[in-house]
Amino acid sequence: MLNLHVRPAIGRVVDPLARALLRTGVTPNAVTIVGTAGVTAGAFAFYPRGEFLVGTLVITAFIFNDMIDGSMARMRGSASPWGAFLDSTLDRVADASIFTALLLWFAGDGDQPALAAATSICLIGGALVSYIKAKAESLGLRCDVGLVERAERMLIVLFMTGFDGMGLPYAQAIGLWVLAAGTVVTIWQRFREVRRQIRLAEPAPGLQ
Repeated sequence: MLNLHVRPAIGRVVDPLARALLRTGVTPNAVTIVGTAGVTAGAFAFYPRGEFLVGTLVITAFIFNDMIDGSMARMRGSASPWGAFLDSTLDRVADASIFTALLLWFAGDGDQPALAAATSICLIGGALVSYIKAKAESLGLRCDVGLVERAERMLIVLFMTGFDGMGLPYAQAIGLWVLAAGTVVTIWQRFREVRRQIRLAEPAPGLQ
């Protein structure tokens, strides 16, 4: 949902960086791998210790690579099935790292079982949201609907966790529960959309 409105604005910042990296000979796939490694390292280095502000800043710095690599591929005219596969797969790794690192804090030293539950819903639900879309597309269907897609998930969890790290009470708790609820709604929306398309494709009674 946010992709339609946010990406063009961010592109004005990302495109010059993409051009500069291409001039140095860096490949889009290398940027994808470095970005995922940075997000994963930042998440597990800081979040399980409750260092939310520093962790969020580090993760945010690397998560922009997700836009830079795509911009680089478009500029090179070298977008490929392998690049798309690598980017999508490593996105799942980065997302899981963020929520798993938070879960380690809430289930450990953070001692907040309720937020551990909310984080688990976000972790499992986020993977399911992506899987439903991929499976639908493998069946020749489209599944672009949903209240909370990856952009929204990252925006909510990083902003609200960062605000918590700045000392804003309940910001993270509110963000995680809102995200958990939105993820469940998105799963339902995608199930409904896939079922709708399948029903439309089924022969009407009496025409078989």
